[in-house]
Parts: sequence; structure tokens; C-alpha cells
Amino acid sequence: MRSLAALIIAAACGSAVAAPVVLRASHQFPGGKGDVRDEMVQIIARDAKSAGVDLDVQVYPGASLFKPNEQWNALVNGQLDISSFPLDYASGKERAFGATLMPGLVRSHDRALRLDDSKFMKEIKAKIEKAGVIVLSDAWLAGGIASKKACIRTPADIKGQKIRSAGPTFAAMWQAAGASIVSIPSNEVYNALQTGVADGTDTSSGSFVSFRIYEQVKCITAPGDNALWFMYEPVLMSKKSFDKLNKQQQDVLLKAGKKAQDYFAKEAKGLDDEMVKVFKDNKIEVVTLTPAEYDTWVNLAKQSSYAEFAKEVPDGKQLIDDALSVK
Repeated sequence: MRSLAALIIAAACGSAVAAPVVLRASHQFPGGKGDVRDEMVQIIARDAKSAGVDLDVQVYPGASLFKPNEQWNALVNGQLDISSFPLDYASGKERAFGATLMPGLVRSHDRALRLDDSKFMKEIKAKIEKAGVIVLSDAWLAGGIASKKACIRTPADIKGQKIRSAGPTFAAMWQAAGASIVSIPSNEVYNALQTGVADGTDTSSGSFVSFRIYEQVKCITAPGDNALWFMYEPVLMSKKSFDKLNKQQQDVLLKAGKKAQDYFAKEAKGLDDEMVKVFKDNKIEVVTLTPAEYDTWVNLAKQSSYAEFAKEVPDGKQLIDDALSVK
């Protein structure tokens, strides 16, 4: 009997040791519908599970675990392990993060890739890590602006409209053009447009499609060759959670994060093309900015968004200059 009891205890102990570490991953985007941000997190989850290092990542899409704006604090505190997260959503905690959603700072996907290895992004990542979070995967999503009323090409076109803005830097520019601002996360935009709370919205190409914004607008200004709107939406991990893992598990996550980043880099431009196709298929007018129209907006941004950012953020001007210096 003693030997049987000992065997049972040993088996129980063995199973406890072998039980995988369970990590929780959260994001606000639709799951299982082809959203690339969800797929980035799913890649990490699949690779973690298949690596045989007792690691299981459970993914909670569609803001089902944390509300969009709650995810940053949850990462910092270690309540949440992993998130695909629009970094500007945390600019209320670290104002410098607003530089990652700054009008006219990126312009193209090729330039976004060059920014990833720049002094500008080293400074941003240092601030992320100082807060207690690390980057698993880089991702820059292009986007645009759409309206229920008319195509938005110049500042005059947006005057008097109620515009949902993804962050304070674009809000400052839209306001300078005469718009009023509606502050809500992207997963609430559809209802805001449907109920008349908002006349238009800026957001990423991926969100325009996955949140079916084409059902609520008349015209969209797509990224094209002169994208005014780019947003940094990395896959982030709580440093507290990362530091609890063993070296094998950490290495698996870092490798999976790089794989997810490479996947995104291949898909990024396709998101814009897919958005244009979907909107045209739904009989929505699609326009892009000419270089002259783009310059008009950037000049307005310099007087509003850039000036405000430089005033409010101690190293704000330096951050902008470092980003603009990337050729």
C-alpha cells in the first residue's frame, strides 16, 4: 500500500512539474477572420505550443479579456502576458508614444521597415522597456480616413465633421482643420458611425476591413504612395511574465515573435490593396492623396501635431527629427 501511495504521489508531482506555463494573449481585433494582427499572435501561440517547452499561449481576440485601453497597464503590471497593441493607446501614460502615430512621419511601407532599425525606434523601445514591457514583433500599419459625407483630400474637406481619431497627434491636426473629435477605440467605430456619433474615422487598412467600415461610409482616402496615416502596432509582452520563463521558453517566444514580424512584413502592403478592393467591391469611392495634397496636410501637422508634441514631450522635437532623418 505504501509503495502504491508513493507512486500516486510521485505521479502527481510529475504531472505538476510537466504542466505547461499558460500565457494569456489579448487584443481588440476580430479573431479567426484573417486580421493580420490576430494572426501574428496566433503564429506565436502555435509555435510556442509546438516547440515542446511546456508553453501554452491562450489567445483572447475581440477585446474579450481586456478592453483596448486597459491592456497597457495590464502588461506593465503582469496581469496580461502578451498583446497586439496600438502603442499610441498608451500615450496617456508615456506621451512620447504619440510619435508612433504622427501625421506624415512614415509615408510608405519601405520607410516603415527602415524606421524599425533607426535611432528613433531604439528610443521608443527603450521607453517601452523602461515601463516594464518588451517588443516581440514590430508592425507598422498604414491607414487612411473615411467619411459618411464626402472624400477628404484637403483640410477644407474635413471642416465641421465629427471625426473619430485613433490618437492625440491626429486629433490635433483634424482639429486644426476645423473638425471635432470623437475619442473611442477602433472596435467601437462601426457603432459610432451607424448612430451618428461620428461622421468619419481614421484607422488602419486592416481595421477598415475587419470592422466592416465600408458599410457605413461614402468615401475613403486610401494610403497610396502618400500615406499620411501610419501606426505602430507591435506584439508586446510583459517583462514580468517574460522574466518568469526559463531560457528555452524565452528563446521560443523571441523566435516566434520574429516569425510573426516577418509574416506581417510580407502582408503589410497587401492590407492596403485588400482594403481598396473591398471598398470598391462595396461601391465606396476610393481616393488617394496627391503629393501636393499630402504636403498641405503635413504643413498643417507641423503647425499643430508636431508643435504640440514638441511642447508637451521633453524630447519630443528630437524624436520627430530622428524619425524624419531616416531616408
